[in-house]
Amino acid sequence: MKTTRCYLANDTSSRAAGAGRLADAWSERPEIQLIRTSSRGAFFLEPMVERDTPNGREAWFNVAPNDLPRIVGGVGGTPVAGIPFLQQQTRCTFANFGMTEPLALDEYQTQGGLKGLAAAQSLSPEAIIEELRISRLRGRGGAAFPVWKKWQAAQQTGSEQKYVVANADEGDAGTYCDRMVMEGDPFRLIEGMLICARAIGATRGYIYCRYEYPAAVRAMRFAIQKAREADLLDCDDYPFDLEVVVGAGSYVCGEETALLESLEGRRGVVLAKPPYPAESGLYGKPTIVSNVLTFATIPNILANGGAWHASLGTEGSRGTMALQLGGRVKQPGLVEIPFGLTLHDVLDRFGGGMAPGSRFKAVQVGGPLGSLFPESQLDIPICYDAFAEAGAILGHGGIVVYDDETNMVELARHFMAFTADESCGKCTPCRIGSIRGAETVDKIIKGEKVVQNIDLVRDLCETLRDGSLCALGGLTPMPVMSALEHFPEDFDRKPSRAAAAE
Repeated sequence: MKTTRCYLANDTSSRAAGAGRLADAWSERPEIQLIRTSSRGAFFLEPMVERDTPNGREAWFNVAPNDLPRIVGGVGGTPVAGIPFLQQQTRCTFANFGMTEPLALDEYQTQGGLKGLAAAQSLSPEAIIEELRISRLRGRGGAAFPVWKKWQAAQQTGSEQKYVVANADEGDAGTYCDRMVMEGDPFRLIEGMLICARAIGATRGYIYCRYEYPAAVRAMRFAIQKAREADLLDCDDYPFDLEVVVGAGSYVCGEETALLESLEGRRGVVLAKPPYPAESGLYGKPTIVSNVLTFATIPNILANGGAWHASLGTEGSRGTMALQLGGRVKQPGLVEIPFGLTLHDVLDRFGGGMAPGSRFKAVQVGGPLGSLFPESQLDIPICYDAFAEAGAILGHGGIVVYDDETNMVELARHFMAFTADESCGKCTPCRIGSIRGAETVDKIIKGEKVVQNIDLVRDLCETLRDGSLCALGGLTPMPVMSALEHFPEDFDRKPSRAAAAE
């Protein structure tokens, strides 16, 4: 019997959509050889099964176990290259996704992996940093700080020990691109960290991964062992070792100083800066802390040159951005595009519009601390500068769409309660202000002294914004104030009978 080679994603989101059950149902079928790959990120099409054809891969969407005869017979497939959701993207960091087996180092090299590391090993540390300066890469974790400046500070700070730390504490609701990198292309993250180690002179690295990502932890540990066995971790005659550390689930440990506190075995609380980690970080030594997506972007820059990266995007935001679409859209999934496309275009072209039976109300960009945009503001370009001018953040690229059934005063209460739950307690505005904020919004919901309590919420938001030690408290006002500004009718509550009686 002729065996048909088929491909099925092994990503956590793909498995949640039924890929794991499909693999179990076909595990004993002799007519196919099932290869588990990384995911293409088109989660609305999952489970998606692909097979090779003379003209490239074809795919079958939302596959059920009884669809196997059609797939083996080549009936009803769609060319992967013709899927609009994928066709309109510019995939650089995620170019290999859906193509390769995540833990096959030889496949990673066949697809161009390790070329960036090879280029870096032929350059001096200063020349590596110069390529990053030319690339104009800004950190993808949210702060958008120029990467080359952090690397230069660490490189120029004298120390016998330096560290490279990948922030994989991806806690924003609606974000998952870091997880996808770790599960689907782990050697890319390792390569980016090795290039950084070469540039700053680090001999040890850590990947600080959130507790809720067990599959990513397993994949990274396996990939590190394979890299170690292949002698990839021995950088130019000095040893480099890499370890995965699992956090305890604290959202605030996504902030670099809290992360380093946790990594040293203490409670994860935010520290005042300066000093900055690039000069005095882990154990008081120079440390580069960047998120997974930033490190995963580095290999292509070294392989293709800084000028290549700088040719993509907008004046102040160069390269591509990984957007993660979720909420009430037809087509949730991962989108990688150059900076500059408008929010409206992204929702329309990639999100496919609203889910059936729902009407648009707002979209939140940048996680639970991001602003809410009404329909009148959807023409904003997706880039750091345009978002900053609008008083918003792009963050880690999470986009969540809300429909007309969403009540914004209840959503504002959720954001305040989220900050109260996740505050590290280091500073008073965040620790106390968020609790008082949730309590005050509760009063608005009950219709108690609505006008006065809305004014109080505004005052609390100003205190949080101006007095908090880190972005958790400092950015909480963004979604709350944007909800108040754009959806005042949701806050116009009638007093309850009890409140009226008082």
